[in-house]
Amino acid sequence: MNILVIRFSAIGDVAMTVPVLNSFARSFPTHRLSLISNKRFEDLFFGMPDNFEFIGVNVKADYNGIGGLLRLFSFLRRREFQAVADFHGVLRSRVLSALFLITGVRVKSIRKGRFERWRASRKWCKKNLELDPMTTRYNEVLNRLGFSVEIKFRSIFGEGRGEFEKIRRFTGEKRDYRWVGIAPFAAHRGKIYPLEMMECVVKNLTKLRNTVLFVFAYGEETEKVERWEKNESVIVIKGQLTMLEELILMSHLDVMLSMDSSNAHLASLVATPVVSVWGATHPSLGFMGYGQSLENCIQANMDCRPCSVFGKTPCIYKDYRCLSAIQPNLISDTVKRYL
Repeated sequence: MNILVIRFSAIGDVAMTVPVLNSFARSFPTHRLSLISNKRFEDLFFGMPDNFEFIGVNVKADYNGIGGLLRLFSFLRRREFQAVADFHGVLRSRVLSALFLITGVRVKSIRKGRFERWRASRKWCKKNLELDPMTTRYNEVLNRLGFSVEIKFRSIFGEGRGEFEKIRRFTGEKRDYRWVGIAPFAAHRGKIYPLEMMECVVKNLTKLRNTVLFVFAYGEETEKVERWEKNESVIVIKGQLTMLEELILMSHLDVMLSMDSSNAHLASLVATPVVSVWGATHPSLGFMGYGQSLENCIQANMDCRPCSVFGKTPCIYKDYRCLSAIQPNLISDTVKRYL
């Protein structure tokens, strides 16, 4: 059977498809599995089995509007898919799914649990819920197509780490150094630990002997953390590495410190332990990194949390106290457990 999976964005959500699709492809080697997604994300699927195909597109640039979707459908239809798994559940993927359904192709779509998420994150009378992780929701779509998949996945690099030779020019030899990744940014303010407090975390960790900190920053973010490089133990990554090279570097880290952001999911794909900091969002809503431990999710216990599913909702107190209430020492001490 030839199966199409649809998940265009965002990078963290696409990353969470990897354990499911990898497990499926290995469990059903006679079936052909294709994922259509943003072409920038292809490196996430390094090491996939031969019966997996990544279809990289730029939907907004090349297939925008209803006319663009019709052209995209025409392109996909020529590949003769017998089933479609919509992992995205947005207007664009629904239109494509409907077109496939009209032509007689079996289609199943993700159940995101929007109502349960709303009940858990609404302003008043929150309902405490432990919602299914996204990997479980993705797998459930395949189950409804008739495939029972047991998710068995460690890393995109298998049982080992990424090829060190590809990053040696940037990192130098690791030798007996401990390597810590720090990803201090996220897409929304409600998920970003105050930078002045994160700087205290960095200072705490630079006091450790034989420890190097790699700070992951992109675009304008780099200007906010460049001063941290005054300490010779800190290296700020400023776009010098490809996504695959970043994943290789992450696979050689002893631990990654991240917000509730895409870097937490990238590190999870290479079996690196992640210490994550949570503010407006909450790990119980289903977005914790694959294979990560709840014990490493650092968060303040407040009645107003979670106030947002994705971190977009402005703080009702306007001061994001859910983040500033977390002491830097708590974060650095949790990281030190892996050193």
